[in-house]
Amino acid sequence: MLYRWAGVLLASLLVSVEFARAESANLGPLLESIRAVEREGKGNRRASQAWAQLTASAKAEQLPAILSAMDGAGPLAVNWLRASVDAIAERELKAKKPLPLASLESFLADKRHDQRARRLAFEWIASADPAAPDRLIPGMLDDPSLELRRDAVARILKPAESALAAGKNDKALSGFKQALGSARDLDQVKTITEALKKLGQPVDLPSHFGFVQDWYLIGPFDNIGGKGFDVAFPPETEVSFAAGYETPSGTLSWKREHTGDEYGQVDLNKLVGKHMGAAAYAACEFLSEQPHDVELRLGSENANKVWLNGKLLSSANVYHANGTMDQYVGAGRLKQGRNLILLKICQNEQKEEWAQEWKFQLRVCDPSGKAILASDRDRAISVSSARKEQR
Repeated sequence: MLYRWAGVLLASLLVSVEFARAESANLGPLLESIRAVEREGKGNRRASQAWAQLTASAKAEQLPAILSAMDGAGPLAVNWLRASVDAIAERELKAKKPLPLASLESFLADKRHDQRARRLAFEWIASADPAAPDRLIPGMLDDPSLELRRDAVARILKPAESALAAGKNDKALSGFKQALGSARDLDQVKTITEALKKLGQPVDLPSHFGFVQDWYLIGPFDNIGGKGFDVAFPPETEVSFAAGYETPSGTLSWKREHTGDEYGQVDLNKLVGKHMGAAAYAACEFLSEQPHDVELRLGSENANKVWLNGKLLSSANVYHANGTMDQYVGAGRLKQGRNLILLKICQNEQKEEWAQEWKFQLRVCDPSGKAILASDRDRAISVSSARKEQR
């Protein structure tokens, strides 16, 4: 089976019941040995031995415990565990033995689990029960797994497109609007917005998704050899938009910029300058009418950090990952009044053409993904309000 795995590593704090029970099933030490493997290869031999023993001895009913071990695991450990799950499930099905579908569905339903593990569970559920996707996918429109959410959106898009082709505009409009509320992949969003335009319903995507369009930018700071990622340059200590900073490349000062990109993309190559081995900061003041639990969702192909009111919400020292919407998610809380959002976006020194992107997009939303707009932002008419005004 083929799986699309994101390059993003989402750490989980969950200590699952299944993983705790693995100790009594003699899987605990094996799973811990696999989880202990490190990027530099430390622990690789022990992990390899544990993997071979685990894969040979584990039973189908223990698959949820192995999947649970992916929670909070590093990338190498996840690969080992995923391979073990695949080998065990394939062996059991080939032997005409059933998979523990009820337990796997319970695992899938718990959205606290690692999203890669949940996707893997779904794939094996679907493999063993071809009818399962029709039952499970419709309930995944707001799933934290972007892959599962994409499948759910696709199921809405198909009948909406058929309705549009048949001239059933009201049915098509309803379907496209529902899909837009859950779509995160840009190809799906573009398909939906183009269809809505044909139906006379233009969409203000920045407001719909909560993209921040107005920023203060400053850079470049030194990131030669990637060393600048962990260096606290002056903006990390205090953000003063009137301040200037002396650097070897000259005096740097904040510049205010607005992006008109409908997906909120900020191109630092254009606004800061094309630099290699460089770091730039982006800051904005976000006014909130009341305290609010919030998620700052960043999309960027570059290494990055995100702060809210001085608290680090997310950090990813990863270069040239496939930048997608909601790629990095940091949870925090807005206070009433003025809030400061600060980003650090780092570019490395790779010279390939595909490695030249230096940009980002950031949206502010609640934990369900619904946009939260600053109280001083011009609120454009949404699809739903536009329809009400036409009635």
